[in-house]
Amino acid sequence: MYIVQIASECAPVIKSGGLGDVVYGLSRELENQGHTVELILPKYDCMRYDHIWGLHDAYRDLFVPWYGGAVHCSVYCGWVHGRVCFFIEPHCEDNFFNRGCYYGCSDDNMRFAFFSKAALEFLLRSNKRPDVIHCHDWQTGLIPVLLYEIYKYNGMWNQRVCYTIHNFKHQGLAGSEVLKGTGLNQEAYYFQHDRLQDNFNPFAINLMKGGIIYSNAVTTVSPHHAWEAHYTEVGSGLGHTLHLHQDKFTGVLNGIDYGFWNPESDRYIPCHYSIDNFEEKQKAKQALRSQLLLRDENKPIVAYIGRLDQQKGVHLVHHAMYYALSKGAQFVLLGSATEPAINDHFWHEKNFLNDNPDCHLELGFNEELSHLIYAGSDMILVPSNYEPCGLTQMIGFKYGTVPIVRGVGGLVNTVFDRDYDQNKPPEKRNGYVFYETDFEAVESAMNRAIDLWYESPKEFEQLAIQGMEYDYSWNYPGKNYVEIYESILHK
Repeated sequence: MYIVQIASECAPVIKSGGLGDVVYGLSRELENQGHTVELILPKYDCMRYDHIWGLHDAYRDLFVPWYGGAVHCSVYCGWVHGRVCFFIEPHCEDNFFNRGCYYGCSDDNMRFAFFSKAALEFLLRSNKRPDVIHCHDWQTGLIPVLLYEIYKYNGMWNQRVCYTIHNFKHQGLAGSEVLKGTGLNQEAYYFQHDRLQDNFNPFAINLMKGGIIYSNAVTTVSPHHAWEAHYTEVGSGLGHTLHLHQDKFTGVLNGIDYGFWNPESDRYIPCHYSIDNFEEKQKAKQALRSQLLLRDENKPIVAYIGRLDQQKGVHLVHHAMYYALSKGAQFVLLGSATEPAINDHFWHEKNFLNDNPDCHLELGFNEELSHLIYAGSDMILVPSNYEPCGLTQMIGFKYGTVPIVRGVGGLVNTVFDRDYDQNKPPEKRNGYVFYETDFEAVESAMNRAIDLWYESPKEFEQLAIQGMEYDYSWNYPGKNYVEIYESILHK
């Protein structure tokens, strides 16, 4: 199969979150399974050019129809860690991708509407005819709309689209100017409830909704998150649309890159270990304590790695920090805040706890340190308010670090409570789960984990090893997506 991925990110060259990791990881797995994969991305001025090999002109004069005229673009090709990537650079006064940032501009809707148009124009003019176009999130929601309303009449009638939603919170609400710019000129036609009109704002079109309606298949990043989006407020107003298109909507769990996250080969940790020599993990714990100046005593280390914001359950992170200390555990935090008030609060806590030998707060992001924390900790906390998939718990499993998670999204599909999960036999359980958002809930799960560590260390070690036995690589998700592609090719 010939697959083209169109996205606003691809790690490590363009990454602001999990989207970039998924686009890269899935592309590599599809290639490993024998398929041809190419990626189309914006050419941002601030992307990591040091991760691109052999960047060269691929299509010098691409003229993209825009507002009745055309924007001159250049398309470059390069290899990002083995993946063939095409980068689109528009030459116009709008400077769509020369902003020093990926997102956050007042005209983001127009920037990515143009990118969607340019990506399809490039496929058309370069005579690329993929079997499947796989696009991601609201930034490319217009791809299937443009394909089936315009480009199928210009020679792209046989392409099929898989549309993956990574975060329902950001949907790309726009006005009629997007329709005019991209050539979708029939305003009355598109401002219909069964097309692009937003479900709650009759004066806006919803790019994500367009992606759902016009795609041949729609996925999100875990089975449970698909259920949440369909039936709860997690769908952010798109639940009814998903219900109408439920026959083509499913959840496919993301994977992680075991070439990068693997204690058997990790270059950022001082010792390598696996299930067969699990005792070597203790050396990573000692190295973590040494680097962070923690007290060297027989105590469990509870860690939190991730953003400090409302989505991630920041109030529970703060409470868990002090609860862990009260239970005789050590606590390590690595994360950065997305809001000034949260940032100020955690800096206050850092200063307050600075001399505590059982606690270390690292405010910011440090790739090398994150690997050591995963390897050196006994437990990893993921108390999210919502979590479409979650990579933290999967990485924790690989490193033999027991997750303590809230039962939402992809966390439900990956973490099975040691004491209470009735759907898994005891030898298949791998962590601790709580469901409410109050302090008592997180305390209950943490209490069970810390008590087991102190009272039955062999049982705790066995629980960690059971987590390591799970395979959350891209192997299974890759096969799932191939099945989806094959199903829509025959419709």
